[in-house]
Amino acid sequence: MAWNLKSDRPIYSQLIEQIELMIVSGIYPAGAKLPSVRDMAGEASVNPNTMQRALAQLENEGLLFSQRTSGRFVTEDVAKIMETKNNLAMNLINEFIENMSRLGYDKKQAITLIRSTAEEEK
Repeated sequence: MAWNLKSDRPIYSQLIEQIELMIVSGIYPAGAKLPSVRDMAGEASVNPNTMQRALAQLENEGLLFSQRTSGRFVTEDVAKIMETKNNLAMNLINEFIENMSRLGYDKKQAITLIRSTAEEEK
């Protein structure tokens, strides 16, 4: 998964979100060892301190854990990963509803539009 960082939001926040996406999508599955901070920072083209800060935040939230001499790992708590996945989904839904509202749609109209689009794809 390519790192897709934009200048409209803090890089640190975007790193957190993208690492969460990599975890919930299975790129880094439960129990997987993450690359080193330097490797991840190089891949994302960010300062290693910024990457370290993002990883430390994810560790504080319980999505990652460290083993002193072995590195950082994704939690094996599948419920925690699902909670993160649901939170990411809710953020996308809220953003979608907000965007639809700017277009003049209320929630009911937006849901109707989603249903008709989903039926067309069948």
